[in-house]
Amino acid sequence: MQLELFRLPPILSGEATKAHHLILSGRIVSYALRRDRRRLTMRIDERGLAVGAPRNLPLGTIEAFIQSHGDWVLKKLDEFASHTTPRHLPIHEGARLPLLGEEVRVRVTAGNNRGLWKTDGQEEELWLAARPAANLALLARRALQRRALEHFQPRLAASVAQIDRPLPPLALSSARTRWGSCSARTGIRLNWRLIHLPPKLIDYVISHEVAHLLEMNHSQRFWNVVARLHPDWRDTRNELKRLGAALPLI
Repeated sequence: MQLELFRLPPILSGEATKAHHLILSGRIVSYALRRDRRRLTMRIDERGLAVGAPRNLPLGTIEAFIQSHGDWVLKKLDEFASHTTPRHLPIHEGARLPLLGEEVRVRVTAGNNRGLWKTDGQEEELWLAARPAANLALLARRALQRRALEHFQPRLAASVAQIDRPLPPLALSSARTRWGSCSARTGIRLNWRLIHLPPKLIDYVISHEVAHLLEMNHSQRFWNVVARLHPDWRDTRNELKRLGAALPLI
């Protein structure tokens, strides 16, 4: 089972994607069309509208589908156009990035491409010891992923102990559409970007996935398990929706 992110997936890409245009309420709207889907789908993010469709579906049918949702499309496009939070966070000396609901400063120094967490007084910092041509964003992501695993492992163990089940394997995910997933075969996967968020929100996602160890569904029995593990899950889920949607990408 999977816990969805509250951000729509990225614009479709690949050889099958083509740019198209149509008019919605007098406005010219561009969209990316990819013809390798089983059914019609629409996705919107900061880059615009993406449509997935079966290979042989007529273009007229596709655009009639878009027209039928025209008000929603225009509303969402306007919302993203007015959203001022940058989606991509540049990593450089002095940049500040979110960590466990707080902010840490990035320091860059010469080195052998490593990321180190240090404390300067009471403030934690991420030091990137980098070669001249290093990809600082990549170094930061790797450091954050290591930090995520260190934080997630004991929290997962504590949650699983409450339901008296063996500790499942834990892996990190970089998914754009899910906070986490649980599989009886492969264990639990948690999105490393959760490390940006306050610990309480991370605990909710872990509780959600741990509950799937007992109930591989979203039945009332499942939500009863979630409530036992995380009693104020409704408020936390709403906060996750609000804060998660505003996270920048690194």
